[in-house]
Amino acid sequence: MSASAERLTSRETTTVLESAATASLHAPSVFNTQPWNWRIAGEILELSADPTRQLDATDPDGRLLLISCGTALHHARTALAAAGFAVTVERLPDPARPGLLARIHLGAPIPPDPEAQRMAAAIPRRRTDRRAFGDRPVSEEMLTRLRRFVEAEGAYLHLVPQDQVPMLAASTEHAADAELDDPAYRAELDRWTNRAEWRGDGVPPSTAVQPTLRRVGVRDFVPEGATAGLTAGEGVDKGAAYVVVFGMGDQPADLLRGGEAVSALLLLATAEGLASAPLSEAVEVTWPRHLLRGLLSDIGEPYLVVRLGYRVSKTPLPAVPRRAAGDAVTIENPELRV
Repeated sequence: MSASAERLTSRETTTVLESAATASLHAPSVFNTQPWNWRIAGEILELSADPTRQLDATDPDGRLLLISCGTALHHARTALAAAGFAVTVERLPDPARPGLLARIHLGAPIPPDPEAQRMAAAIPRRRTDRRAFGDRPVSEEMLTRLRRFVEAEGAYLHLVPQDQVPMLAASTEHAADAELDDPAYRAELDRWTNRAEWRGDGVPPSTAVQPTLRRVGVRDFVPEGATAGLTAGEGVDKGAAYVVVFGMGDQPADLLRGGEAVSALLLLATAEGLASAPLSEAVEVTWPRHLLRGLLSDIGEPYLVVRLGYRVSKTPLPAVPRRAAGDAVTIENPELRV
């Protein structure tokens, strides 16, 4: 019998793991597809990819699906550390089940991690802010802290120098043009921006921003015939920092860890008062992704670009749809659900 089983009842263990899995439903994902499922069995919380939520046109290789699942894994780990529990994580534990991405084994109660508590408090507050950011620059000290958090998750953070931002903008524009020329992509975008409210996923027009000239382009999530719920605002992204989360490999384990690093970056940014917006277009198309590798001096594989800065508008962002816990979390013994 493990230490946690000695100290928690079965019902208490299920409650702790279910709470962590529920917290992970706030994690960011490409097109807000939330392409993961959780299973609770005893003291184990299993994370699996949901292939029915993969974007076949936008993400045919499943790279962004794995990165998205990595963000959910880190959210759950953060929630457990904040609640005061040691955990052991097995990533890709069963070669015969490639869709099983991770097993979290609940360990003994420990003193809650104060940093994890700050990060966990940021989970429900984090939003993708597609509006323009203001002139206030992101400090070197802040970027150093963000870099350390990313590196602690096994990935790296590259700050795009100001003179290379036009190259980033060009690669993003090339990717956007290539995708818009693809009828399958347009159909996929339309499907995920016209979701029924009860589904709890996708990108509704209320969270989209009216297209306007930007330093680096922002994807147009406004469905045909609809109106964006947000304007870019008065900012011009002058103080924005553009960073690339990258790693040394492009295998499933690397991409999963890359997603965990993205989550650490976004949660710390939120806790520190920064606004953030992942920009995945440049990694979705092969040629623009090659240009991004050039920004990294060909020493790594880019996982995601993130825009960081300080918001100008004081208007709160609208709520983002989230799947219900009952849709994404399965409990092996349902009678233990509280």
